[in-house]
Amino acid sequence: MLRAEQLKKSYKEQEVLKGIDLQVKAGEVYCLLGANGAGKSTTINIFLNFKRPSSGKVYVKDIDVNLRPQEARKHMAYIPEVVMLYPSLSGLENLNFFSQLAGYSYSKTELEQFLLSAGLQQGAIYKRMESYSKGMRQKVGIAIAISKNAGALIMDEPTSGLDPKATNEFTEIVRSFSAQGRAVLMATHDLFNAVNIGTHIGIMRRGELVHSLKTTEINARDLQKLYLETI
Repeated sequence: MLRAEQLKKSYKEQEVLKGIDLQVKAGEVYCLLGANGAGKSTTINIFLNFKRPSSGKVYVKDIDVNLRPQEARKHMAYIPEVVMLYPSLSGLENLNFFSQLAGYSYSKTELEQFLLSAGLQQGAIYKRMESYSKGMRQKVGIAIAISKNAGALIMDEPTSGLDPKATNEFTEIVRSFSAQGRAVLMATHDLFNAVNIGTHIGIMRRGELVHSLKTTEINARDLQKLYLETI
């Protein structure tokens, strides 16, 4: 579903990605770990066509993102660290606006169901976004992703700043995405949640994917040790 082949990115003399090979199949949750500046966000931005690679290719459902970006976007949904929504609109109004922007038209009942599926409480659906916590805003972002019916979800530090309860709720939602056959690529600093939520883990260091392994092959303590030895 998501694939990078010999992905490189340079800024003047600085090489920030050094030939990344990465694949996330349908139903897999791939967690990218690494220190700040390791190349996680750059990798994600190239998948999203926010940045162009210096060389190499990225594919979404076998569609070359650089050659056919509009078609590739139809199969992707993005959840950033901070979900940018309109504070004066309700959760449902934001969802309606962004789903229409993506070319979809849903009834009020369908929009409510997307928000409930994302874990938002019924009583919050019609409240203005300015009253929402970060966790609640993330849930609206998840609902927007669900409404796109995308086969691939890309996330950049989605649990940053969430309390343990909100993080646990987010974990369960991502697991449901995996069970539905969606591919998830997530950059995170949370090692323990990566073991809990992911099917695969990659550790990046200075633009290289140094380790790539299944979560069934490692526990949280050993992952922490490997991570600290790597970075």
